[in-house]
Amino acid sequence: MSGIRVTYSGLISLGVGLVSVFTGIIFTLIVTRQLSPEEFGTWNLIGSLILYVLIAEPIISYWATRQIARGVESGRTAIFSSGIFSIVGSLAYILITYFVSGQVNADKNVLVFATILIPLLFINRTLTAINLGWRPQATSYGILGFEISKIPIALLLVYFLETGIYGAIASTAFGYIVSSIILAYYSKEKLKASFRIDFLKRWIKLSWIPMYPGIGVFIYSLDVLIFSLVTGSVIGLAYYSAALAIAALVGHSGMMSQALYAKLLEGGRRSHLGENLIRFFYFGIPLSAISIVFAKSALFALNPLYIIAVPVVIIMSIRGFIYQIIGIFDQSLQGIEEVDINENSKFNDFLKSKLFFLPTLRLIRFCSNTAVLTIVLIILQSYNFEQIDLIISWAILSLIIEIPFLFYLSSLIKKNFILNLPIDSIVKYSASAVIIFVMIFLLMENYLEYQNQIFIFLPNVIIYLSLGVSLYLGVTYFIDERTKKLFNSILSELRNIRRQ
Repeated sequence: MSGIRVTYSGLISLGVGLVSVFTGIIFTLIVTRQLSPEEFGTWNLIGSLILYVLIAEPIISYWATRQIARGVESGRTAIFSSGIFSIVGSLAYILITYFVSGQVNADKNVLVFATILIPLLFINRTLTAINLGWRPQATSYGILGFEISKIPIALLLVYFLETGIYGAIASTAFGYIVSSIILAYYSKEKLKASFRIDFLKRWIKLSWIPMYPGIGVFIYSLDVLIFSLVTGSVIGLAYYSAALAIAALVGHSGMMSQALYAKLLEGGRRSHLGENLIRFFYFGIPLSAISIVFAKSALFALNPLYIIAVPVVIIMSIRGFIYQIIGIFDQSLQGIEEVDINENSKFNDFLKSKLFFLPTLRLIRFCSNTAVLTIVLIILQSYNFEQIDLIISWAILSLIIEIPFLFYLSSLIKKNFILNLPIDSIVKYSASAVIIFVMIFLLMENYLEYQNQIFIFLPNVIIYLSLGVSLYLGVTYFIDERTKKLFNSILSELRNIRRQ
């Protein structure tokens, strides 16, 4: 066993995640300020199309994480196999772009140029999977390398040389190269074993298990393409992408649980889930509040054109919080499943396992989202609704659909785990966040001046943000004993790092 420490890895992941928020904002500012709404919409379309060809990637990464966490040396096999799969994925992507470019107002040459991202993503995800089962905190270092390294390239290509979306794609590719180098360094001990064809054969034989969840992800990601095809435009995607860039802040709270899956695979105590959830709430509640309260100012900073998407940010922030909880429950339930340990497990054994049931539930959830979205979009489009109204409707629907699945997964968790969540602490976190950030919101409404000069406006926003975060950390530290213990554990981990 690797001795995975959930709190240690979670804190590093969260810290890196929060740092990457700021680096991500810088990159997004460069892109949104330099690209037209049409180009920015195309940028989001590219991300969606890439997801379609990545459906086969989990065949490698899924088993790599589970085997590495259990001490099976399959790292080199995973890397070589991923390289082969990436070639097929690249060809599939090119075919898709030729179809899509004829249906929406997106530049075909730009879509084809983005093919360079496919093999880089395959290798990067596989290296991430290896580290997730070995040293989960290394995946955070890879993220940080990606976020930081792409900024200077984006400044050069997008801002100074004005290469537009081509520069954005090239800088992203460079970021993945740097990230992969970092991940390869930390996983080098797991890349020494020779290539094992029997591993690859078993992965392909059981490929339906990781690919089955991929069907759900594929269907879920169709929302972007469906919106483009129904409206015949990528303008609405620009509003959606801008709102998503702000609401994505909530997703970083889920990083506290990044190592939980590997720990449960390793045989860790089930009580780790309860401990992890309370830390998730501690960070997730204020991050959600920040996304909502700073929605207007953040969108203005990205580009004043996108400020009308404030309602979208609010709805997507709430959905993001729920989405993270569902993700934690899903991964925890899969982490305690042991059917794949027995090499003699038959097809029916897998069908009865959580490795099949949970992806089925996810597939129902994602299909519901896509089907309802398609129907509603067609109806609203027939009444000539504005693009922003369509985006708001999209966000509301996706939020509503998540709620029943949250309750159902909660019931499954209660059957498989013993959770003793301290409700009093969660109430303290919620009350503190609401009071503090409502106060910050009122201050900004009265005193924050919305100036087009980004280097004047952004520092003023950061002052309000710093004030809100400082007050939340300070207040919760003094009123909640668990927060004091969390701070002490952080200090303890920092001392351990210095001694190493």
